[in-house]
Amino acid sequence: MPEMPEVTGLVEFLAGRVVGLRVDRAQVLAISALKTYDPPIEALRGTVVEAASRHGKFLDLALRGDADSELHLVFHLAKAGWLRWYEEAQNTPVKPGRSATALRVRFDDGSGFDLTEAGTKKSLAVYVVRSPADVPGIARLGPDPLDPGFDRDAFAGLLAGRRTQIKGVLRDQSIIAGIGNAYSDEILHAAKMSPYALAAGLTPDEIDRLYRALVDTLAEAVAAASGRPPADLKDAKRRGMRVHGRRGEACPVCGDEVRSVFFADNSLEYCPTCQTGGKLLADRRLSRLLK
Repeated sequence: MPEMPEVTGLVEFLAGRVVGLRVDRAQVLAISALKTYDPPIEALRGTVVEAASRHGKFLDLALRGDADSELHLVFHLAKAGWLRWYEEAQNTPVKPGRSATALRVRFDDGSGFDLTEAGTKKSLAVYVVRSPADVPGIARLGPDPLDPGFDRDAFAGLLAGRRTQIKGVLRDQSIIAGIGNAYSDEILHAAKMSPYALAAGLTPDEIDRLYRALVDTLAEAVAAASGRPPADLKDAKRRGMRVHGRRGEACPVCGDEVRSVFFADNSLEYCPTCQTGGKLLADRRLSRLLK
């Protein structure tokens, strides 16, 4: 799933390519992806892109119409979505529901992008709204962890009283915006902390360590994504991972084997030596098989 660093990379890329361009065409090819109906998708035609920005893991293109009306094309790439950029837009017709393409946008200079989604479980979401706050997922976002105002004390305040596993806290968009499964694994590994540690039980020193790991991990990932075209962002993310997606490989810090815990629709990765004092966390998938 694209998370804050990759979405930031996409925002920077689009800001350098489409600001000032006029939308020639916007076509929804997967009707399930479009979550709004007023304004209609057709209202985007003829609007000019004024800015690109990010809200958590949502990407927002701000557009201005001829009557000085403001619109926003907002999308969330979910678990398997991505943006494909074309300097010379493809004109091959695509029948709705017959391809992985969910949305096609073309600009007046001939460039454009497709939003695509792999797999059968479709969660990619597209919104056409007058304000980003009209998107429910944006309206309930917590603070951005790289915002200058998000300091150690603000972070500690979010953790206070939460008897919830820290892995879940980091992934909860209503608590902290932009972190998903991959970067929560990386942050916890950098902090040398078990994903099952309870947020409310962390000591001041552990909070200090976790806050620094959070900021440093995300800042490094954003820097690595900066300046890369969309086609390179996924591979750059994979190369930067120390434990996430590296089950069975050696931990780059201590050399122990990276382990996984599987859940219904995802998994987490961790290093026993670095994070759990050598203890192996129960693999729930294997536990079910043994019952």
